[in-house]
Amino acid sequence: MINSLMHKPGRSALLAAMDETTRWGTAEHLLARVSDALELSNFLFIKANSEDAGDLPIPGPVPRPGVDPPELASPAADFADGSELSEFFSRMSNL
Repeated sequence: MINSLMHKPGRSALLAAMDETTRWGTAEHLLARVSDALELSNFLFIKANSEDAGDLPIPGPVPRPGVDPPELASPAADFADGSELSEFFSRMSNL
């Protein structure tokens, strides 16, 4: 019976009590994603157009239920070396 209740559409108090990630629906997750993107775009705009925004911290994501903040952290940037850049641009110029 519990298994069938967990797979019913919509929200339920039982499912929210058993699984913290189900407290938000699709709309709330999408709204949090839009909010994160808007904060990041504002941050990038300010960094690009302000001379004294040197120590402006990168905005963090909106906390989501059931997700720990370290899981939302983006991976470290992996920059290409000179040979990879040279190879990329030579391929692009041959197109």
